[in-house]
Amino acid sequence: MRSKFKGPVIQRRSQVDGSTTDQRLLDSRGPTDWVHTDPWRVLRIQAEFVEGFGALAELGPAIAVFGSARTQPDHPTYALAELLGRKIVDAGFAVITGGGPGTMEAANKGASEAGGVSVGLGIELPFESGLNDWADVGINFRYFFARKTMFVKYSQGFAVLPGGFGTLDELFEALTLVQTRKVTRFPIVLIGTEYWSGLLTWLREVALADGKLTEADLDMVQLTDDVDEAVQIMVAAREGR
Repeated sequence: MRSKFKGPVIQRRSQVDGSTTDQRLLDSRGPTDWVHTDPWRVLRIQAEFVEGFGALAELGPAIAVFGSARTQPDHPTYALAELLGRKIVDAGFAVITGGGPGTMEAANKGASEAGGVSVGLGIELPFESGLNDWADVGINFRYFFARKTMFVKYSQGFAVLPGGFGTLDELFEALTLVQTRKVTRFPIVLIGTEYWSGLLTWLREVALADGKLTEADLDMVQLTDDVDEAVQIMVAAREGR
């Protein structure tokens, strides 16, 4: 059955529309009625921040786990994400994901089955139907920027498994925030040396060599295949605070 979440509202069958709230906000084409509608959008944006802050204010220490929604349950990365979710909970953290399928579902599942707090921050998309069943606390957002704020505000670190554009977006936003000191003592761990080594090699041999980065910038991210090592990096950062 075709369905789609639009913030807290679910649409099914013939009521599913063909656009998203973000799309309508950012698309400057069309009539000039945006002059009259955009001020009212501010109230909806404000409401998303209020809902997010209210739901997560007492969450406690948490780690955000990112990775591809396309990861299938029989893929090794799915099992790795599930293990990571359990280990994060065992270390005394909650787990926050984007609330979708694939790697996100696996991390939520591991956290939930370990008895921890499993959080999903969903986003209105034309091709996904809502939060996975393992997100015990779930918030659906219309706006990407409100959702991103929740990831950074309520996470003490990012663990990044193999993923695509969305995963890269979250990774580089976090790196930018650390580089510009908008957030401090924020560990960022890439899990999967075979997957991520090419990217890190390019950053070192091209961006760093051309003076676009510094060695300190590259030191912001750590690479491992070991889930225990990734979690220990998060624990060490927490204790360092």
